[in-house]
Amino acid sequence: MSVRKDLADYGEATRKPIDRGAAASRPDKVGFVIAGTQKGGTTALASYLYEHPEICVAGAKEVHFFDTDSLFRAGTVPDYAAYHARFHPAGRERILGDATPIYMYWEPAPQRIWQYNPAMKLIVILRDPAARAFSHWNMQRTKNLDSLPFFEALKAERERCRAALPSQHPLWSYVDRGFYCGQLRRIWRYFPVEQTLILKSEELRTAPEHLLASIAAFLGIESFGPVERREVYARDYDEPMPDEARNYLRDIFEYEIRSLERMLGWDCSDWLA
Repeated sequence: MSVRKDLADYGEATRKPIDRGAAASRPDKVGFVIAGTQKGGTTALASYLYEHPEICVAGAKEVHFFDTDSLFRAGTVPDYAAYHARFHPAGRERILGDATPIYMYWEPAPQRIWQYNPAMKLIVILRDPAARAFSHWNMQRTKNLDSLPFFEALKAERERCRAALPSQHPLWSYVDRGFYCGQLRRIWRYFPVEQTLILKSEELRTAPEHLLASIAAFLGIESFGPVERREVYARDYDEPMPDEARNYLRDIFEYEIRSLERMLGWDCSDWLA
C-alpha cells in the first residue's frame, strides 16, 4: 500500500470532531515523542499511529516545539499552552504524541523535553545512516534547497555547517545526523533507557505488525490489530547513489555502526553490505 498524501491533510481527514463533554479526560501533557531519525520512516510510522483510537498525534506532523530555540530564550517560560493547542483529542485518546524527528539530533531538545515532562516516552527509529543521508539530500534537492551534487555536498558539509555555529545546521547535516550513538547517549542523559524504544527502520517495511506491537506494549495501549504495509512519501530517486559517495560514507560510518551494534545488541551487517 502506498500512502502519498500529506500527513497534515491525513490528520485532518482522520481526526474525529472534538467532544467537549470529554474534556475532563483529556491528557494534560504530551506523553510520547517520535524523536528521530529524519528520513528513517517517521512519517510512515506516524500514519499508523494516527489510526489508533487511544493515540492523538498532532494533526500536522513535525510540531517543531522543542527544537525552536526562540521559544526557550533565557529567562522566559515556554508557552506550553500553545504547544498543547496543536493537539485535538476527541475523547477516547489516552496519550498525546508529537512526531518531530529532529528532536533526537537537536542538542538542547532532550533537556527541554525532560524539563517539560520527565515521564515522557521517546520512540526512535533508525535507518542505515548512508541511505538516510542520501534520502535527506534527495529531499533537499527536490525542495531546491541544495544545488550541489550528493558527493560534493558530503565533502562540503563540515564547512557549510560552520555557518550555523554555535547551533547545528538544520538543512545540510547529511553525515552529522547519522552518528546515532552520541544522540542516544544525550537522550539517556535525561531519560532512563526504559523510557526509550529504539526501532530499526527496515522492520517497519518488512514486519510492521511486530514493530507496532512493540510500540503498543511500550505505550501501554491496546494492540494495533491487523495492518497493511505502506510507504509514505516513497519516491524513486532521479539517480542512484554514486559509488564514490557510498564508499566515502561506508568509511565514515563503519565504526559508528559497529558501536551501535554493541550498544543496542543489533545486527547491522545489512547497513555495511
